[in-house]
Order: sequence, then structure tokens, then C-alpha cells
Amino acid sequence: MTIPAGTSVTLRVPASSANLGPGFDCVGLALGVWDECTVTVTAEPGLVIEVEGSGADSVPRDESHLVVRTMITAWQHLDVPPPAGLRLRATNAVPHGRGMGSSATAIVGGVAAAHALAVRGGALAGTELDLDVVNGIASALEGHPDNASASVYGGATLSVTDPGEPLPRTRSVPLRLHPQIEAVVLVPETTLSTHTARTVLPEVVPLATAAANSARTGLLVHALTAAPELLVEATHDLLHQEPRRPSYPQSMALVDTLRGAGLAATISGAGPSVLVLTSADRVAEVAPLVPAGWRVLTPGVPTHGVHLV
Repeated sequence: MTIPAGTSVTLRVPASSANLGPGFDCVGLALGVWDECTVTVTAEPGLVIEVEGSGADSVPRDESHLVVRTMITAWQHLDVPPPAGLRLRATNAVPHGRGMGSSATAIVGGVAAAHALAVRGGALAGTELDLDVVNGIASALEGHPDNASASVYGGATLSVTDPGEPLPRTRSVPLRLHPQIEAVVLVPETTLSTHTARTVLPEVVPLATAAANSARTGLLVHALTAAPELLVEATHDLLHQEPRRPSYPQSMALVDTLRGAGLAATISGAGPSVLVLTSADRVAEVAPLVPAGWRVLTPGVPTHGVHLV
């Protein structure tokens, strides 16, 4: 059954920070910066895309637009025929190319919109927004579940992925973030693509390094949920930040400065933004250490992720 013309959904998706230090490709944190999109099935064949905010001058206005491309792929996995006519209106607040999960917000938004439209239009049974289904498809399309799961569920998440057909299987579990933890995001003017950031990573690391980083990830989970006083130690990464230092030297210098001041600072995702996890009474200590030209955001950590409005 096709989705009838006039079927429409509006949804919001939060930004996210991935890794949080040693939790490479598995730990994510939702951030209270939101993209919003409205998708409508139209009687007129073709595609109309309107974009405001981040990326308005650069994102494509055809089927290569990430939200649209994701929707088409999601419908294939849901066994729902794509409509002949679509209108997408996107209002983007999540900065692009800054390590705040902008690609994941688009992918999560696309999967969620495809699922909700299919259910609302009678082409698919179930609830309009099955978050587990959305997370499974979105994580597979994103290629790693850390950002996607945080944008789907909100809060902090821990995810693992196993091989599967036709898509890898992702299991994401919520981490009950300690109430004393506040997130501060420091956003530079420069950008860096995730693809570029990944090309500099070593394909092989020593066993001792892998073991030590695994232990840090365990400590990170404990610090996030029960012992925020351990965050500086727990956010120390051994896998990905140092190899990427030449890609964002100013960001790493800022991380070094903040950590030297006793603040738990890490690169946010693939960078170049910096994430600081600290208590509310220390948030004011961050801004004076930040170079001119950087934005200081205190977005909060939403307890819910993608949702219909």
C-alpha cells in the first residue's frame, strides 16, 4: 500500500556528542540543540526541499539530500513503496561539520519520518514512532551507533553492534546520567568532516592500548552514572584523539588547557568542537579558557530524543 497524498509529519531531533573520550563509536550523549523537519506526501510528483538555518547555503535540494536519501532507503527496509511526491521543510540548528552529530540528526530524522509517515498513512502497522526500529535502521545507515542512539533515545547511551542481515544488529542501552553533570560544548569556526577525521586513524593498535582504553570506557560509564568526580580520569582517551591532533591542533590545545585546569574535556565526536562534562558550579570556569571566536554552548542534555510534534 502506498502512503496517500496529504499525509504529513513534523518531528524534532537533538544533536549529539560521541565518544566522550574513550567510548569510541559506542558512547553517545544527546545535546539540547534541535533540528526540525516537516515531511508531506504530495499529490504532485516530484520533490520540493526548503532549508533554513545550518547548511541552508550548501545542502542539496534533490534526492541526494541526506534526509530524503535516508527516507527512501528506510522505506525499502520497511517494505513500503516510496511516494511519488514529497515536500521537505527543514529548520536546522545543529552546526554542520563540527562534531555535534549533524549527519546523525539527518539520518535519524529521515528514518523516523519514513516510519511515521508509513504508519500514519496506513502502509505499515504499529506505533508511529517505534524507537527501536528507528535506532536499528539509523545506526546501520550512519555506520556507527553512538550519535544515532543518543539522537533517538536522548540522554546518554551505550551501544554495541553485531553483524546481521540485511542490516547489522544494534543494541543500545540508556545510561542514567548523574544529575550533577552538565555539558558545555565549545564550537570553533572551522569544520572537519567525519570521513576526513577517520582517515588518519591507525588500523591496528597495540593490545595494551586497546585493553587500557576498554578499561577507561568502563570507568567512563561508572563516572557518567555514579561518580562524576572521576570524569577527568575517565574521559582520557588512548585511541583516536592523539592521531587526530594534526587535524585540529587548536581543539587539542584547548582540551589540554581545560584538562590542565581539572575539567573533563574531550573532542566532541570527530571534532573539531570540544565537549566539557562538569558540575554546574564549575561551568563558569570554562568560558575564560576558550579562545576568541569560539562559541560556548550550554545546551543541556535532553532526556528524550527524536519525537513527533
